[in-house]
Amino acid sequence: MAHQQRSKARLSPSGDTEDTTDMSTLLAPRLAYFAGVARTEHVTRAAQEMNVPQSTLSRAVVRLEQDLGVDLFARRGRTVSLTPAGRTFLASVERALAEVERAADEVRADADTATGKVAFGFLHTMGAETVPGLIHAFRADHPRVRFSLVQNYGEAMIEGLRAGELDLCLTSPVPDAPDLVARRLDEQKLRLVVPADHRLAARRRVRLAEAAEESFVTLEPGYGLRRITDDLCKEAGFRPRVAFEGEEAETLRGLVAAGLGVALLPPPAVARPGVVELTVTAPRAVREIGVAWLDGHPDTPPVAAFKKFLLSRRGSLLPN
Repeated sequence: MAHQQRSKARLSPSGDTEDTTDMSTLLAPRLAYFAGVARTEHVTRAAQEMNVPQSTLSRAVVRLEQDLGVDLFARRGRTVSLTPAGRTFLASVERALAEVERAADEVRADADTATGKVAFGFLHTMGAETVPGLIHAFRADHPRVRFSLVQNYGEAMIEGLRAGELDLCLTSPVPDAPDLVARRLDEQKLRLVVPADHRLAARRRVRLAEAAEESFVTLEPGYGLRRITDDLCKEAGFRPRVAFEGEEAETLRGLVAAGLGVALLPPPAVARPGVVELTVTAPRAVREIGVAWLDGHPDTPPVAAFKKFLLSRRGSLLPN
């Protein structure tokens, strides 16, 4: 009868048992107390080991049993032993507490000044030289800081910031959104890349309008460089005829070399045979590179240090 009365106390007004989330919230503060008593099988000894008043411990265990509607202990004075239900419950409680402890250790480690972690996103075109150079330079003074690196296009990285998956991202164009903080770090010239046997290949400079009749190979919509390409072509007085949409700049260079079209791209890390890269004189063909983070998001010490480092590279972010 006692068990039935306890069970009734846990019913919602509709007659249904309370959902798992409510029960978890209710039980969580008492689980460590329960595990301590179960480990020692003695309330006084458990209270001493856990450095809490015995009365607090006793009340917590009784309330836990009341909330569950199950007797977890058989009592003989201050000595207790687990009931079959208590043994079943203890196994899961110990796993849950161990997982909480593991998670606490992990987040403390990630926030450690010397050995913490920075979740950093960057554009595909920054991966060959720029980001490796930045991390190498930063680790000269912070050799044990760890990085979780994500290489993606701009919009995906912005969503990563908002989802809490990234601390910082290096992107272009520099985002302008009320929930973000963004700082311009550098600018990068874009070049018109043409096949080596192209009619413009003998030139060093070109107006973008001179490529109005060409097919373009570009990045997919949603990529910052695609948006910049479309805007520059519009400024030059035409809409590009797109022959291919890809995800990676060096793939586009290969397709240009194969004669599939021309492309507006940042300089390559290593010169590629089969293409010629022309300076665009009009309109001014550049892209701004900036760092962004979520406004109001507290920084751990390693994130703050890397952010300060990136901001110190303003104007000298990109390799010469």
